[in-house]
Amino acid sequence: MQQFIDAAPEVRLWTEQRGAADAAPLLLIMGAQASGLGWPESLVDTLAAHHRVVRYDHRDTGRSTWSFEERPYRIADLADDVIAVLDGLGIDRAHIVGMSLGGMLAQMVLADHPDRLLSATLISTMALSTTHYTHPDGSTVPADALPGISPEVLELWSRPVEDQGPAAEVERRIEHWRVLAGDQLPFDDDYFRAFEHHVIAHTGHHRVSTAHGRAEHDGMLRTDRLARNGVPALVVSAPSDPVFPPPHPQHLAQCVQGAELVEIPGMGHALPPAVHAPLATAILAHTGAVTVA
Repeated sequence: MQQFIDAAPEVRLWTEQRGAADAAPLLLIMGAQASGLGWPESLVDTLAAHHRVVRYDHRDTGRSTWSFEERPYRIADLADDVIAVLDGLGIDRAHIVGMSLGGMLAQMVLADHPDRLLSATLISTMALSTTHYTHPDGSTVPADALPGISPEVLELWSRPVEDQGPAAEVERRIEHWRVLAGDQLPFDDDYFRAFEHHVIAHTGHHRVSTAHGRAEHDGMLRTDRLARNGVPALVVSAPSDPVFPPPHPQHLAQCVQGAELVEIPGMGHALPPAVHAPLATAILAHTGAVTVA
């Protein structure tokens, strides 16, 4: 079922619900510049066999309002959109799953609105915390000294995006996914080509927004609140992630009180078919262990 939610003045967000209406809600939060269709169909279907799954398009993605040029917003406003989606769909408490920027938004909701959550799963993201990372040998390193984004990704992101038509844009995106996916799993061009054609058909155009990269990032740290967390939390480690490489997931698990850590072998900063089953298994094991009062 598809539905639009009014998240803020002149801002409407596209949402989709799948699964039994009376099942425990599970909200999927995608990363920067990615619509809700960034969550692959097979993964959504697997989760929807156990949950009322909701995915949605961020502002300036998919079928949601594209208006950053006229009405700039902060990343923190995207975290407020998470609560707006829950409110708009009449959901009091939900499991949330966030990837990349979505994992940061999930941390902000975890810290600011723990009463609205049943659990949180954080995938391929970084800690919104200044807490030092403690290595297995007991030595520590400041959070801002952890490994950064790979040079290959940074070079790719530095290139200007020129509109050379839909076909060229799809090929550009495939190159992007090839780099983000890492080097531990075989890369399937045909899968990502079909995936991007699906995203473009959903959006209605092939234009690329840079809004999330230009949005103000102030006020995102949640160091103390994450350290006092009481919501069941799971951190998913992607060993081949070129954006937030290890030990970022290990650091995040240390920053979020009580968080568990699970690794998906071979996973990078992408969701190819090879990771759908193990990722769904990890998420469902986590949500299934939560007792709903």
